[in-house]
Amino acid sequence: MKWLLVVLALAGLAAVATHGHHWTLPDRHNPWAPLHYAEPPNWLTRHKLQRLATQPEACLALMASTPWRFQPIADRDTGPGCGMHDAIQVQRTAVSIGQPLAMTCAVAASLALWERHVLQPQAQLWFGMPVRSIEHYGSYACRNVAGSSTGRRSEHATANAVDLAGFVLQDGRRVSVARDWGRPGPAAQFLQSVHQGACGLFTGALGPAYNQAHADHFHFDRGPFGICR
Repeated sequence: MKWLLVVLALAGLAAVATHGHHWTLPDRHNPWAPLHYAEPPNWLTRHKLQRLATQPEACLALMASTPWRFQPIADRDTGPGCGMHDAIQVQRTAVSIGQPLAMTCAVAASLALWERHVLQPQAQLWFGMPVRSIEHYGSYACRNVAGSSTGRRSEHATANAVDLAGFVLQDGRRVSVARDWGRPGPAAQFLQSVHQGACGLFTGALGPAYNQAHADHFHFDRGPFGICR
């Protein structure tokens, strides 16, 4: 946080010197301003997303500004280290998702920004058309990491992660993580680009390059461990 204060102080001094005292820090460069769904991510986006995890009302306000269809889920504990808190039930993002997803609002906020500012621009870049639907393997599952009988709980155990398996383009073509990640061509380039773009919006972004368990999907989460593989 200290680096933010230093940068803002310098920016404020420069602005006052240039424009006098009638100057307001733009929301996009103000760490205390809310996130805006339509605004492209910048150097403060990660900080603002992290803050949403402890500000459920602000998170719901952001989600209400999106085209997503969702409803809040009452907090519940479903087992040792499992349950949902500050979660929403998603029927649809900006595109079709098939089966509804239960996820924390913080994951939903990251996914909403990724979908708008990474997924769809990259689809236009590589295919000249948008994505019309997302295929997924779910979000909530009361289990340990990698399904092990021992060890720590997975972020899925608290609906703080989502697994994406593929994407269907506007013309019906399907891009599959399992099939297309390692094959030369635009589909692989697209998948690598959207995975890399997720690293700036989630704390965890795992794919086929991480291990065999992720050979057929992307795992995105808002857990405490920063990893991009």
